[in-house]
Order: sequence, then structure tokens, then C-alpha cells
Amino acid sequence: MRALMIQGTGSDVGKSMLVAGLCRAAVRRGLSVAPFKPQNMSNNAAVTADGGEIGRAQALQARAAGLEPLTDMNPVLLKPETDRGAQVVVQGRRLTSTSARDYWDLKPRLMTAVMESYQRLRGAHDLVIVEGAGSPAEINLRRGDIANMGFARAADVPVVLAGCIDRGGVIAQIVGTKAVLDPADAAQVKGFLINKFRGDPQLFDDGYAEIVARSGWPGFGVLPWFPEAGRLPAEDALTLPRQGRGSGFRIVCLALSRIANFDDLDPLGQEPGVDLSLVAPGQPIPGDADLVIIPGTKSTRGDLEFLRAQGWDIDLAAHVRRGGHVLGICGGYQMLGQVIRDPEGIEGPAGETPGLGLLDVETVMAPDKRLTRVRATHLPTATPIEGYEIHIGRTEGPGRARPFARIDGQDEGAISANGRIAGSYLHGMFTGDAFRHAWLGGFGVAAGLADYGAGVEAVLDRLADHMEAHLDVEGLLALAR
Repeated sequence: MRALMIQGTGSDVGKSMLVAGLCRAAVRRGLSVAPFKPQNMSNNAAVTADGGEIGRAQALQARAAGLEPLTDMNPVLLKPETDRGAQVVVQGRRLTSTSARDYWDLKPRLMTAVMESYQRLRGAHDLVIVEGAGSPAEINLRRGDIANMGFARAADVPVVLAGCIDRGGVIAQIVGTKAVLDPADAAQVKGFLINKFRGDPQLFDDGYAEIVARSGWPGFGVLPWFPEAGRLPAEDALTLPRQGRGSGFRIVCLALSRIANFDDLDPLGQEPGVDLSLVAPGQPIPGDADLVIIPGTKSTRGDLEFLRAQGWDIDLAAHVRRGGHVLGICGGYQMLGQVIRDPEGIEGPAGETPGLGLLDVETVMAPDKRLTRVRATHLPTATPIEGYEIHIGRTEGPGRARPFARIDGQDEGAISANGRIAGSYLHGMFTGDAFRHAWLGGFGVAAGLADYGAGVEAVLDRLADHMEAHLDVEGLLALAR
């Protein structure tokens, strides 16, 4: 076999980090390795080298494998738009928007795309390391499954089950999963590992032995907590900081209900002179904030209503009166304008929603999605930006006479006449050290993070070191051979 699949006993057990670490460990052994996730659900997406979009976790895993991200690495991406509906992206392109109930009817078609992508990766690399989604113990979802055991059985890929001990109950997680799985599914599982252990691992020796005895699966080790995981781009907004350092230039980001591409903030959070925190629903925008960021969102009009329901529109108006700054990124940029129109009902019911009125621009939603990597110049500082666009909608108006950036001779974004309100469609702009330093310098903040990209690479190396030290990595990779 030329593949290995890491499934989890639940969400947030660390599957994405485990796959990234295994990819880096395999590369060190001279293997050509590719990550693969059949189905992901995330509003945090990356633009790929072949012009599509995939979950950002797979983009990080591709980086760990020394590859450019490709759409085949995540052939089905679900981007939640409401509590019961999501946009369905297949092999990098939007297919449709559907309800959770109607999604079942799409699964046979989606499995075809999943297997096509998997076979292409398998043919191009020595090894494919696959990440599951959620938990195979959700047996109510087994029929038509493409994310866990449905894929593993169809592709005949060996599975290792990861359990998270941090929140307790890991023995029941793993043994209980074995108890509810169909015998043929259980036979696909070749072992387990324990993740996120704090303290002395020897204290869990008896528990580890109980899992082996009760499940019949061999163990591949206990992985201690890896504190540097927070320095890698996150896929789950729950990992964003709720509290800042308490000193420095204070940036707060609004936790929108459909927040998207929030890893835009990661480089800022690592700047020693920046105090970055997330404003949770129901909390006011702090009166001492220097800058408020309105991030991207999968549902601009819906999240604009959500923003108003929290009273953040009133807080923003007060923040601006006090002389504070505001930056809107992508959907946040659209919210800053006068109105958002959606005549075709692209993001929900057709109609229009008044904007926050902080920039003199208007947005009209359209079905075509812009997916592209860009090189731009930030006009106020004349520094280069490398980022990407991933949005629907066109934004025009007199406010664009003061653009944020220029891309191939075309103006992008808008800045208010007093310079304190800015909006841009550019994601990922802060990963570039030159731009981030110059942009912070405009606020009188001395940047201290010299090379963000090198920092990510170093953490990936240390993650692989950490896994080599505590898990039977050689045994895990041998399963795939």
C-alpha cells in the first residue's frame, strides 16, 4: 500500500498537525509525499497553484511535504454559509450551495471526484498521507461516507485512529469507536495513538494497556502536548487568542459567525509589539483598541446582520469618533461600504443590506468567484504585497479614488480621506515581512518578527522532531508500505 490515513475519535484531536508532521518526517526520509483530505469543512481556504481552493490545513500539509498546494489534495471542500447549508467546492471550484439534507444526494458524484484526485496523487508520489474528518464513530453518517471509513474501504487505505487525551475520556473514545464500528470498518484500523498529553506519559501506561487489551489494536505511542502548534496557521477560529498580551499596539478582530481566512492574523499575533485578541459575540469592542479588523466571512450580508446584533456597529462608530483605525479584509471590506446588493441571491435570499457607511463604496454580489494569487504594491508605503484573492462580488464607488494597493496597474481596495479606514480584498498580506513591517511602522509600531515564513518552517521541523521522539513514526510509515 502507498497510503496511510489518520482518522480521529472526534474533531480537534490534532489530525491536521499529525498529518503535517508525518509529511515532514517522510520528506526527511527521501520520500515524495502528498497530503490528502477527501472532504473538509472549513471557511479557511487557500488558493492553489492550479487556480482553485482547498482547506488551509491541506495547504500547510503541502508546505510540510515541500509541495505547492493543489486542488487534488482536498477534492471536496464544504464552506458553511448557514447553520444548515454550505457551499460545495469540488476539485477547487464551486459546484453548488446545498442544505445538509440534500448533500446526501450529491455524495455518489463526489466520491467519483475524490477517487479521481486520490489516484492522481497516488500515481505522482511515493506516499499519500490522508486525513479523515470528524470521527468514524458517527455511524449515522456512514452510508455514503466519503470522509472516513467510506473512503478508506474504497481505496483500501490502512487507518490509524488518533485520540485526544487533553479533555479526558480518551480510553472511552478509542474503545467506544471500536465498539460501534462495523466489523469490516474496524478491520481497516491498524492501530491507535494518543495526542495532546500533558505531564508524565508514564502515568498513562495502565490506560494505554487497557486500550490495547479492549480494542485489540496496537498502539503507536503517546504524543505530548506540542505548544508551538499555535505558531502554525490555524484552521479552527476557536484557536484564535481571546486575550491579548496586555501591552503593545492593540488590535482586535471581530469573531464573525462565518469568519473566513482568519489565519490572515497569524503573523500579527506573533509580532512582539502587537497585542492581538478576538472579540467574541456578546462582548463589546474594547474602548482602548487602536485598530479593529473586520475579517473575511463566508456570508457577508448575514454576518453584517450578526455584527449589528452584537452592537458592534455602535462600538465601531464610537471607535472611529475616538480616532481609532479600522481595516476590513474581503467580506469585512464589503461591510465597510454604503450597501451590499445580492440581486441573484448568491449568498442567501436576494436583496440588499445597508453597509456600515465608513467607506464610500458599494458592493454587488455576482456568481463568478475570483480565485487568484497576486503580487501588489501597498500604495501608502510603496511596499510589495504577496497575497491572494478568494471572493465573490465587485466593489466600486468614489472611495476607490484612494486605493489600498495596485495590482498590475489596477487599483485595489479603498482608504478613507482621513486615512483611518481601509478595505482590501487581499488575504495573506501580513505574511510578507517587508509589508508587515512597513504597515506597522505607519502606526509607529516597530516590527520584531524578522522572517515569518522561516518561523513556520522551523516549527514544522520541530513538530516532526517531536513526533519522531515520542511516536513510532517508522512503524506508522511502514503501514503504508
